Amino acid sequence: MTTYIYLHGFASSPRSNKAQYLRDRFTEIGINLKIIDLNAGDFSHLTLTRQIEQTRSAFPPDNSSVTIIGSSFGGLTAAWLGEKYSQVQRLILLAPAFGFLSHWLPKLGEVQVQQWQKSGYLSVYHYGEKRELPLHYQFIADAQQYNESHLKRLLPTLILHGQNDEVIPIEASRNYINQHPWTKLIELESDHALADVMPKIWQAIYAEILPSN
Repeated sequence: MTTYIYLHGFASSPRSNKAQYLRDRFTEIGINLKIIDLNAGDFSHLTLTRQIEQTRSAFPPDNSSVTIIGSSFGGLTAAWLGEKYSQVQRLILLAPAFGFLSHWLPKLGEVQVQQWQKSGYLSVYHYGEKRELPLHYQFIADAQQYNESHLKRLLPTLILHGQNDEVIPIEASRNYINQHPWTKLIELESDHALADVMPKIWQAIYAEILPSN
């Protein structure tokens, strides 16, 4: 029996439209989608390592297979979980945040990044809380320890990415599949949120998981 886990994006929550939509679709076919709150009651001290460890603790204890669906930063987290734990047997990544530091930090600018490092915290808009929250610089320091060239496990992986993504350009996923030829990429006419193509995403997910159910 496969356990299905959903990981929301950065500064999002289990209450996001995407998470709720997918939960409802899984419920319709009789499968429980475990949606993890990666904020863990402390968004300010979020790190990639914490997300990995938190999700790992939600794996079934009987070593049965796990399929992870990850959105954006949750998709990057899913990729590392797949690399580290053989229990993960399939990944479905929605606009995964590959190379996210190289996309995000230039938008902040060198001066703001230096101020963040000096002061310790940066004010970030949290879409789940609908307000600004402080994020500790350890978020960056921790993420810098993860080299995506180390993602090498031959794991069935489906990526769905919007061609007009303004946050993580689709080239990030195109580059990933060039280096990981066993990975499948579906390009969609959408942006980072993918809100207008969720039925298409569900069709692709359903086709992917149907053989294992």
